[in-house]
Amino acid sequence: MSTKIVSRFRIAHVTTIDTSLHYLLLNQLRSIKETGYEVVGISSPGSEVSALVDAGIRHISVSMTRRVTPLADLFALWSLYQVMRREQFTIVHGHTPKAEFLGQIAARLAGVPIVVDTFRGIYYRSDMHPLWRWLFLRMAQIAAACADTVLSQSQEAMDMAIREGVCPAAKIKYLGNGIDVRRFDRCRLQVDMVSQKRSELGIPQNAKVVGFVGRLVAEKGIAELLQAAAFVRQRVPTAHFLFIGNMDSEKADALTPAVATEYNIEDACTFAGLRQDMPELYALMDVFVLPSHRESFPRSPMEATAMKVPCVVSDIPGCREVVEHNRNGLLVPLGNVDALADALVEILADREKALRMGEEGRRMAEALFDEELVFARVKAEYSRLLKMKGISLPTIDARGLPIGTIHQKRMD
Repeated sequence: MSTKIVSRFRIAHVTTIDTSLHYLLLNQLRSIKETGYEVVGISSPGSEVSALVDAGIRHISVSMTRRVTPLADLFALWSLYQVMRREQFTIVHGHTPKAEFLGQIAARLAGVPIVVDTFRGIYYRSDMHPLWRWLFLRMAQIAAACADTVLSQSQEAMDMAIREGVCPAAKIKYLGNGIDVRRFDRCRLQVDMVSQKRSELGIPQNAKVVGFVGRLVAEKGIAELLQAAAFVRQRVPTAHFLFIGNMDSEKADALTPAVATEYNIEDACTFAGLRQDMPELYALMDVFVLPSHRESFPRSPMEATAMKVPCVVSDIPGCREVVEHNRNGLLVPLGNVDALADALVEILADREKALRMGEEGRRMAEALFDEELVFARVKAEYSRLLKMKGISLPTIDARGLPIGTIHQKRMD
């Protein structure tokens, strides 16, 4: 096999919105950059771009929507193609459904040597409208066909991709998902911090805190949680519900904090918005809850688990790869408000069980959810693909110049 010499390994990670680059991928991008690659993030412009730039990650803005918008999508595809032709990336790595689809097509059209797809599989539920499910699956198949390898965030998504014909089994590998277990470590926090945070947020010091972390959209199960909250308060009068996350106005099912008034539970709810002090906020929770309708491999219950907070989550793909029933939390049937309320009360009322689940959760987080494991798998796959494609960097001489290249001395 002939070897192609490139002057540098430049890698682009493509997501639809800048929030995904910041909150889901920034640590991974840093790790890849520290290995010696030149790393670029591509997404729609937004307020989180500055965080990428401050971290030393160059950003290229290409406007994309998360909805199906044919004309805007064609323009985004053309813009991505132009960027990739100009930048001459060695690897393009797609994340999130729209960016996988458009970014990986553009990469192939632009002649990018290596294309990698991170597959989450969250848009392909069996209960979807058949037309939408067909469309999303066809998009996933096209994106996977453009990729040299597909990395699945969860085992269930991987099994589904093979079963539904998204890609052949030989093309997909398990990637997993992870968090910074060193940052999310209760032992690093000051003793009086929890009391301070309660005061800051206006949460009574004696309250039993039920914490939710996620976007304020209906598909996260917020309506079911607010219904359950009324039942929980009847049995645990000091229960207080802390919602952490941003309003996602682009989504059709977007909610605002005013939704709590519809369930007459607003006096027991605090909506804190998007926060940067997440370890401290997890530390004041007595139980974490995520009654979501669909997930890939959610990070918030991993973070809560690492902080020794027992979790109550929907018994759905993704969530049940984070929470093992009666080990680090409880699984409840999707949409079952009574079961959700019972599970929350069970943990709030049994301090010994909550402590046991918290300790076991920390052990699980250290063994299974360390993001460094994910980073190592990604970088190993890059190395394998570069070797398979016969792509290498030039040999450098003592002057720091590529060997075999003629350098002409400038005559001023």
